[in-house]
Amino acid sequence: MAVKLRLVRMGKKKQPTYRVVAADSRSPRDGRFLEILGTYAPRGRSTAEPDAVVLIDNAKALKWLSQGAQPTERVEKLLKTSGAWDEFTAAKAK
Repeated sequence: MAVKLRLVRMGKKKQPTYRVVAADSRSPRDGRFLEILGTYAPRGRSTAEPDAVVLIDNAKALKWLSQGAQPTERVEKLLKTSGAWDEFTAAKAK
């Protein structure tokens, strides 16, 4: 079973929020997943906070990456923002 770290769309119409999840690569975008790793709000939480919000549990992300899960391009960028990608590449280099 190939595991991917990817986004699942949530939220209202024209106001997307996403969950970062570990899922089987064969399952549909909003289908079954194995574990929730965090959230991503590209438009911010509200009009008072318009900046993008990235909340990722780095420990869970590192666990899945070390087991061979492949992140999508967007999730890899989010992992770099949260710092999990740097931790993973440093641990992999040892």
